[in-house]
Amino acid sequence: MPLPLNPAFATTDAPPVMEARRWIQGKSFDPARPLINVSQAAPVESPPLGLREALAAAALDDPQAHLYGPVLGMGALREEIAEQFSLAYGGRILPAQVAITQGCNQAFCAVMATLAGPGDEVILPTPWYFNHRMWLDMNGVATVPLDSGETLVPSAGACAALITPRTRAIVLVTPNNPGGVEYPAPVLAEFRDLARRHGLALIVDETYRDFDSRHSALTGGRPHDLFQDPAWDEVLIQLYSFSKAYRLTGHRVGSITASQARLAEVEKFLDTVAICPSQLGQIGALWGMRNLSQWVAGERDEILARRRAMIEGFAALEGWRLLGCGAYFAYVEHPYDMASDVLCKRLVDDCALLMLPGTMFQPEGSAAGRRQIRIAFANIDATGIAEMFARLSAFRP
Repeated sequence: MPLPLNPAFATTDAPPVMEARRWIQGKSFDPARPLINVSQAAPVESPPLGLREALAAAALDDPQAHLYGPVLGMGALREEIAEQFSLAYGGRILPAQVAITQGCNQAFCAVMATLAGPGDEVILPTPWYFNHRMWLDMNGVATVPLDSGETLVPSAGACAALITPRTRAIVLVTPNNPGGVEYPAPVLAEFRDLARRHGLALIVDETYRDFDSRHSALTGGRPHDLFQDPAWDEVLIQLYSFSKAYRLTGHRVGSITASQARLAEVEKFLDTVAICPSQLGQIGALWGMRNLSQWVAGERDEILARRRAMIEGFAALEGWRLLGCGAYFAYVEHPYDMASDVLCKRLVDDCALLMLPGTMFQPEGSAAGRRQIRIAFANIDATGIAEMFARLSAFRP
């Protein structure tokens, strides 16, 4: 007799990236035409040498690097985030309003654990980030989809119609995963005002903020003005990840910016789940914040160049339609009379391309999801992008 299984887990979908990897298990690809993997949005190279040296020095010479630290994270890192984010957003953030987590996924889970339980509702724009939906499913929280339409930018007006007495939070991701779009500042302000009127939390996941085109040296702009509200912490909870900016995916470092009262509740979750975030990872993140601003700017320029290549490539690819493109992602509509999950498996076999279908980012049975595909282009250079388009152009269903 099998051991018991939490019913909520039984109805939670398998991790999509792991599912896609199973599509290539046991398959071999011609060395002259290797697999192009655009399924996962994660750096595949090591951090810069200086950061690796800082990690090595800490591992060898700093005894504290191997011990438990504060549950809400290293004080120096919380102070650095508060200072830099206050400057970047033109607002006032205190170190006590910052917590460090084991990656941004844990940040989301920790915050959501304090906000919603079985029978509650959380509004997620579609297409959604699948791990957000998975956490809600595993905890018996109902996901309420908010269709973002052709623009992939959700409407606060449409969201208002979905709010019920069971609604606890609205979740936005900008730049968006999977859509790639950068939400305009006025849209975020409208959602903030909507959340405030209804006593809801507005969770803004800015994992990809370092690759937002509005951060570029050319514009000098900021992505939103939410932190300029003197009472921002009454409604706003911001999430962030160090994984993409400094290539620290394996060290798992993220952050939460929220009210001190909310972080006191978050501390209960983190102490139970991880006790404290990785000391070495925090040391790496702190060194990166203090030393790598110019390096990150160069990384952003490279990602924006690849974004331009994706836009140009889809403009010339017959039948395909680019819905959104930014940060690490292009979100597209394919022209074929087959579901996107079927098509993506065909692309593995026929084109040696691994992509994720829109069915992984939309509610079950979604007609839009059957037509959509996410392409994580950050890990392929201009040559790889050109080869990807050549293979897509040659594909015949």
